[in-house]
Amino acid sequence: MSNSDIPAGLKELLQGYTVEVLRHRPPDLVEFAVRHFTQILANRGNDKPAKKRGGKVSRKGVTFATNSDENVQDEREEDQEKLVKCTTGKYNRRVSVCAEAYNPDDDDDDDTEPRVVHPKTDEQRRRLQDACKDILLFKTLEQFSEVLDGMFEVQVKPQEHIIDQGDDGDNFYVIERGVYDIVVAKDGVSVRVGKYDNKGSFGELALMYNTPRAATIVATQEGALWGLDRATFHRLIVKNNAKKRRMYEAFVECVPLLKSLELSERMKIVDVLGARCFKDGECIIAQGDSADCFYFMESGQVRIMIKTKTQAGQQDDTEVEVARCSRGQYFGELALVTNKPRAASVYAVGETKCLVIDIQAFERLLGPCKEIMKRNISQYEDQLVALFGSSVDLKN
Repeated sequence: MSNSDIPAGLKELLQGYTVEVLRHRPPDLVEFAVRHFTQILANRGNDKPAKKRGGKVSRKGVTFATNSDENVQDEREEDQEKLVKCTTGKYNRRVSVCAEAYNPDDDDDDDTEPRVVHPKTDEQRRRLQDACKDILLFKTLEQFSEVLDGMFEVQVKPQEHIIDQGDDGDNFYVIERGVYDIVVAKDGVSVRVGKYDNKGSFGELALMYNTPRAATIVATQEGALWGLDRATFHRLIVKNNAKKRRMYEAFVECVPLLKSLELSERMKIVDVLGARCFKDGECIIAQGDSADCFYFMESGQVRIMIKTKTQAGQQDDTEVEVARCSRGQYFGELALVTNKPRAASVYAVGETKCLVIDIQAFERLLGPCKEIMKRNISQYEDQLVALFGSSVDLKN
């Protein structure tokens, strides 16, 4: 049977039923199926008046009802609230269920929620692993294989809205391919503030902090994404980040660069940190490479080295040490601020541990710190003048 012969909505219908079977483990699948699909029919009928009260339909056919009629509180309504779950985002959900604040400290038992598994071919899993290999949220996850199991593929068309500013968060997305504009509405005007180009991820902030979507993401061409539903994201990633917070919040609060940020902003930085360890003499950054991340020193020390130039102005392979960084200091920001290749090489001195932020999180979370970083560029230039006896403009 070809894809054109499959009735519209059949895949989503069966997918929803499969998820509920895995969730409840019913002894009689046929009886459970009757109740499940009967409930879907009841939901369909009850969602029609909800739309008249201001309900909103998203790109995935998800209905977000605003329950303004406080008199409608019969037993059938209560049963619906229990049955409607946040899973793959492919069927009806209510804001009162999806937008509940999640406290990972209250969720001590990983076995209380059955695992959501979306079957994949070997080829799909390979593509998914390639897309996820550089996602910092996944770097320290012990349950990475569970994350891969729980992700589902999304084919994207040009001009399709993946998420819309102001909506409730349903899924987290990893980009496999495609270009996506980041659009923010300011004073009634939509402004393009950036883009994702065939890599990266988005949608995590609304899920982590129970806030509306902060921007609209629009596909500019055909593409493919991998989604992770809200419940699985909470169970695997938010709980992992809660452990990271306990480990790193004291460290981040003592970093001088971050003093100008609010506590909530510093905690968001903790959530996207990834840890990397380096051996003595290992090259962390190579001069001339493109910039993809930014580093905080947690322990150990690093040497910052710059290649010298000959009398003819040609660069040779001789390196001169221009600075050292230790705990609480940072490096790698220069290339991110100037949008130029790495201006120096960085080597570990002894066993060294760094906390890393990728370029997208840097742009999103460390914008308020950029002026401080720019001021530091002049200090680097003064050091180079002292070393080489000539002016060096690192900003251009």
